[in-house]
Amino acid sequence: MEVIQNYINGALCAAHTGATLENIEPAKGKVYGTIPDSDATDVQSAVEAAEAAFPAWSKTLREERSRLMLKVAELIDQNLDRLAAAESKDNGKPLKLAKRVDIPRASANFRFFATAILHESSDFHQTDEEAINMTLRSPLGVVGCISPWNLPLYLFTWKIAPAIAAGNTVVAKPSEVTPMTAYLLSELCIEAGLPKGVLNIVHGLGPKVGQAMSEHPKIKAISFTGGTATGKQIAATAAPMFKKLSLELGGKNPNIIFADCDFDKALATTVHSSFANQGQICLCGSRIFIERAIYDKFKTAFIEKVKSLKVGPPEAEDTKVGAVVSEPHMNKVLSYIELAKEEGGTILFGGERVVLEGDFQSGYYIQPTIIEGLSYDCRTNQEEIFGPVVTLTPFDSEEEVLIMANTSQYGLSSTIWTTDLNRANRVAKQIQAGIVWVNTWLFRDLRTPFGGVKNSGVGREGGWAALDFFTEKKNVCIKL
Repeated sequence: MEVIQNYINGALCAAHTGATLENIEPAKGKVYGTIPDSDATDVQSAVEAAEAAFPAWSKTLREERSRLMLKVAELIDQNLDRLAAAESKDNGKPLKLAKRVDIPRASANFRFFATAILHESSDFHQTDEEAINMTLRSPLGVVGCISPWNLPLYLFTWKIAPAIAAGNTVVAKPSEVTPMTAYLLSELCIEAGLPKGVLNIVHGLGPKVGQAMSEHPKIKAISFTGGTATGKQIAATAAPMFKKLSLELGGKNPNIIFADCDFDKALATTVHSSFANQGQICLCGSRIFIERAIYDKFKTAFIEKVKSLKVGPPEAEDTKVGAVVSEPHMNKVLSYIELAKEEGGTILFGGERVVLEGDFQSGYYIQPTIIEGLSYDCRTNQEEIFGPVVTLTPFDSEEEVLIMANTSQYGLSSTIWTTDLNRANRVAKQIQAGIVWVNTWLFRDLRTPFGGVKNSGVGREGGWAALDFFTEKKNVCIKL
């Protein structure tokens, strides 16, 4: 049994009560470890450690902060196989996906922000011959980072790295569903020599640990990625306390395919953007809109491609679709497939739970599922399913598809497929989303801002936007 511990004040420790939660391997549907069932008392210990560490860390030369963060990045690279295996086992995703994407991105996050702080510049404004104004940035103090289960180490480090790079100290909560790589990261931080209290990781349930973080008066900011309902709860608690908030929430992303697209490229990428990580990426294109002139051709080719995706154990080399993250989530996804049938949808492929053999027969596997015949404003097309389920809908004009794409409470990302640059610009400007990809998907430059509009959240992460979030700006005016 794998025993996960909290990381508080530079040491690994159990929850103060000794209480634990079961950690389940989704590929097998079996318990394989325990995590601390922490509460507000453990959060308080973490906050006290972070408070004690802040004065020295905030004054540490940026070159030294950068050196320590680069050491963490190097250790992540050196432990690629171990971390990827843990991520795959904890989450159910294919092992090769964790090796290719999740763990390399985690080290890239540390490396990017470790070097970014060496190239910061301050704004300077001269008001004629009367005064000069300087904009100074200072760390906030103790900040809170709460990350989701779909890309565990990838998104955990996406928050932690800019926070500590900017000179803050951190109390962080990984998802209780996928805690393993956050725990392994704490071991690497100890090995790297990160000063005690700079990063504190508290494991446990959202209503106990996450809520305690949100309402703690000494935590100055909350960066959260997860469901919209949880984001609303965090905002309801933290906003009246005037905490800074960055909330990256749900998505119901449109994938718009025009008849003049590069057909083969659009087809291959759409298969990937539909079912990568079992559809458990907030950026997956779950609503596929296809111009009517190529609808039948695209549908036929898409079904054939999806039929070839093997559902299997995460470590199998030929597995394309692994297990979804938990039994409750599997049941939620399956319930939406039943809802789609009730709403008049036709299942073109999939729609069923997959039962594997041997050790994996109790795992949480779902066929990649394609549905057509639904209205664009039905629940299946409006609510976030967050699984291997997509809908196909034909359209006749730009105006029509923009109405269908924008009729959603969410606005995280979108994808446009066309070879007409004018059309791409025209549609991109009118799409209600924080991210628009044209003829690609999930291409990320770490310098660019990331986030959504409407119920997909507030604030931006990534690049200077992240460093700005974790700092306070002060204007200093000097009269000449």
